[in-house]
Amino acid sequence: MRPRLSFEWLHACCGCEIALLNSGESLLRLLERVEIVHFPLLMDHKYHSRGETFDLPEAEIGVVSGGVADRAQLAMLKTMRARCHTLIGLGTCATHGGIPALRNQWSVETTLDTVYGQSAGEQGLVPAALAAPLDRVYSVDEQVRLDLCLPGCPPRPETIVEAIVALIDHNSPRLPRKSVCETCPAQRQGKGAERLRRFLDNADHGADEPVERMRCLLEQGLLCMGPVTAGGCGGQEAPLCIQARVPCRGCYGPVRTDGNPLLDMLGALASNGIEYRGLVDRKSLLRFSGAHGLLKPQRRPNLHDQGK
Repeated sequence: MRPRLSFEWLHACCGCEIALLNSGESLLRLLERVEIVHFPLLMDHKYHSRGETFDLPEAEIGVVSGGVADRAQLAMLKTMRARCHTLIGLGTCATHGGIPALRNQWSVETTLDTVYGQSAGEQGLVPAALAAPLDRVYSVDEQVRLDLCLPGCPPRPETIVEAIVALIDHNSPRLPRKSVCETCPAQRQGKGAERLRRFLDNADHGADEPVERMRCLLEQGLLCMGPVTAGGCGGQEAPLCIQARVPCRGCYGPVRTDGNPLLDMLGALASNGIEYRGLVDRKSLLRFSGAHGLLKPQRRPNLHDQGK
């Protein structure tokens, strides 16, 4: 009997699922070994029209993408955890909050007012069918136990398939452990720019020249998140952003399990002799990692306290 595979997506864009579909012949070989019992992106079985409860099938391996933003998604996630023997968090939204967790900079009330009260549509009307939002966007592992995390926005197609195959074969998946910097072939000279340049500035390197001859983008003064970001996006080749001659944005999340990309990146800038106090929006360093309490609403100053 083939092992059963169950997929679910929460607060996500479906990019992780598309990455799986882009794995080509590897996916075809995987399909010969598994039975997919639940995959709402591909299988329309109308489970949302059956009431408040979700009747999901049991599975040996479950895969969940996306963050957890409302009570309906939380209920679905807990059902997946209960029905799946092994649960994988797929993509940076699931493992670190991803882009959806940028919402955590504001309260729920402020977010709803901005989206519905200040939009160009019918202002002030929050849809009655809107799922009850949670106080913030959570990563999956903040709500349930995960057996495996596969970060990436999206993860490499090969990484997804290889991880599932390893679990089927009762092996431990081999995941990248190095940072983007450790897998980057750009040249480091030890001393670089003292101030940050605009992100849209081009690297001082010809587009047709080999990336191995390019000077480290951080040393050029470009805000590259490579020192604090988990590698793996380029496989055995150079990281994808570096291949495009642009700085790493941090989409694979922190290289350290308990890392804080904001604090760690400020430290990396300081150690490289780059002035960071002029960085306009420091919270942008948490663009992909706003869960785990790293992004919080800014506390408004208390006028009573200021008068003391």
